[in-house]
Amino acid sequence: MKYRAALRGFDLDKIEDIVRYSAERYLDTETGRQIVIGHHNQKLVMIAYEANQTSITPITIHATTRQQIRFRIRTRRYTLE
Repeated sequence: MKYRAALRGFDLDKIEDIVRYSAERYLDTETGRQIVIGHHNQKLVMIAYEANQTSITPITIHATTRQQIRFRIRTRRYTLE
């Protein structure tokens, strides 16, 4: 995750805040991972993460659009947690 964040120009502290506090959360039915949507500066980002009782581990981060999110919800790739 650190490598991908640095490669794509994302700040790890902002990523942590998005994962902890964003209210927009989905389950990716294809991968089985949890997804959180939030704003990193002016970009809308999707962060895939895994969580258990003691920790949250971000897996990857991607810039996305509302159109992509709506499409994935409509096709049931993303479902509400």
